Amino acid sequence: MIDKQVTSAAEAVADIPDGATIAVGGFGLSGNPMALIEALLAQGTTDLSVISNNCGVDDWGLGVLLNARRIRKMTSSYVGENKEFERQFLEGDLELELTPQGTLAEKLRAGGAGIAAFFTPTGVGTQVAEGGLPRRYDGQGGVAVASPVKETRTFVVGGREREYVLEEGIVADFALVHALRGDRHGNLVFNKAARNFNPLAAMSGRVCIAQVEELVEPGQIDPDAVHLPGIYVHRVVEVGGGIEKRIERRTVAAPAEGA
Repeated sequence: MIDKQVTSAAEAVADIPDGATIAVGGFGLSGNPMALIEALLAQGTTDLSVISNNCGVDDWGLGVLLNARRIRKMTSSYVGENKEFERQFLEGDLELELTPQGTLAEKLRAGGAGIAAFFTPTGVGTQVAEGGLPRRYDGQGGVAVASPVKETRTFVVGGREREYVLEEGIVADFALVHALRGDRHGNLVFNKAARNFNPLAAMSGRVCIAQVEELVEPGQIDPDAVHLPGIYVHRVVEVGGGIEKRIERRTVAAPAEGA
């Protein structure tokens, strides 16, 4: 379908079922697709396996789904800033696949590019490669599920012999992303830090749903300015530029003496 616009966030996520695997864009709270997350919360979808750099904070981002106990598993790089995440993980209510940040980014990109797996030096010599990293606790301090041992191989790259670990690409059932601007064909432009994980999450989803602050007609975005081509995007919903945006922590300098 050429015209990919849908009228509301609720309509955009209506067919996401319980148990779905979802890649979600955002870096910290920058670029979180909040309208889509809130629509998913409102429709009651549960038992979700979510791939995202982090899980928001207790009352924002993916944290709202976590607080409602809609998430079964997280695949993430960073799990700070969220006390409920810590509580659920340590008590055995949440499974966590902790993944190095660059590796997670490449796993999403690889899945979207049709690459089944790749070798990387990141994680060699650690539990990332050797296994045993806790994925789920039993609620009594023991490990119920641990990460598996991964295949490693030695390659000579640039005249240097080095060990690499095999990582599999990620293909999600759905992707939820936020963009600054998009057209009805699904071409997207991201703003600053929101460009970190949103394009990669979008690529990995079999069905990609994008919320955009501004929806324009095809041809109004310079082709050289497109960050993600519409071939990866299946639905676009306009949410407007007045949506609430938060940051994890606000840090300001003390006023200069005498100011």
